[in-house]
Amino acid sequence: MEVHGLISALIVGTIVGVLGQLAVPGKQTIKPWMTVGIGLIAALIGAALGKAFDWSWLPTALLQVALAALGVMLLAGMGRGATGTGTGTGRGSPRI
Repeated sequence: MEVHGLISALIVGTIVGVLGQLAVPGKQTIKPWMTVGIGLIAALIGAALGKAFDWSWLPTALLQVALAALGVMLLAGMGRGATGTGTGTGRGSPRI
């Protein structure tokens, strides 16, 4: 891959990652480099699937953003506790 190909991959990966993060409701606390990484992976997988199914650019781009959103949800969910609050203290549970 040439230099301009790497630069364009980083730009597309960043845009796809940010759009994927915006598509997920709530606050995500993942690092910016993780967003770019998720976007790069989603862009590559989405482009490969779009090419395999001979899709135009719009369905391919929507698939890339959906894959990035899925990646953000999975990665953001890994950082939270079993309750989904991120604290794992159980505070706020009703007392019996």
